[in-house]
Amino acid sequence: MAKAKLPRRQAAAAGAQTAPAAKGTPTAPDVQKAGATQKILIVDDAKVIRASLPEMLPPGNFQVLEAKDGEEGLNLIRQEHPNVIILDWILPRMSGWEVFGQLQASPELQMIPLVVISGRKAEVMEKLSEPFEYFEFLEKPFNEKHLNQAIQSAIAKAKLPRPQAGTLSAQTTAVVADSTDASAEIKALNEKMAAMQAEIKGLKEQVAEIPALKKQLAQMMAFVKQKLS
Repeated sequence: MAKAKLPRRQAAAAGAQTAPAAKGTPTAPDVQKAGATQKILIVDDAKVIRASLPEMLPPGNFQVLEAKDGEEGLNLIRQEHPNVIILDWILPRMSGWEVFGQLQASPELQMIPLVVISGRKAEVMEKLSEPFEYFEFLEKPFNEKHLNQAIQSAIAKAKLPRPQAGTLSAQTTAVVADSTDASAEIKALNEKMAAMQAEIKGLKEQVAEIPALKKQLAQMMAFVKQKLS
């Protein structure tokens, strides 16, 4: 079975070591070993997926990064610039669809090989239609062979020329627009929630003042009665 070769960034030599790992050679589980030159980012909210995927990756001198939601994953992508991204479609905080849109909006990030994984292909197809030109889709459940083939395909697709600015395909334009709209909607909702929380806080403060107001009113009534008697 052919093993997926992972691309090095910029001046680094192309390809990862594909020969069987000798004793002491770093493999996927050895993510903390020094000298790792390849970075693979796994973005999935399922802990079992994040734990099992490194065991399915080809031997090589690389580091596995993990993110449990879309927002954390996008931050790691921007900070670490991984060599390969494995992205779940259904994620908390920021969906795989939104992360995908952010990647496509960046000329640099869109060149990173991307494997989208999901057990619900129909939901992916609602947003993106086949053929998937610049990334690879892998349906859950999958095995080691399927994963390595998907990585190889994603690396090849990432090398394909992209449309120049101003000539993006309708689908890519829609991806970026939808992602931007979703982010704007989330921001607007967060602002509304903050305003509601501030209003609730104000109401609570007013409610807290009621006993003191009642006491003052009782004192005033007693004073008035005393004057009238």
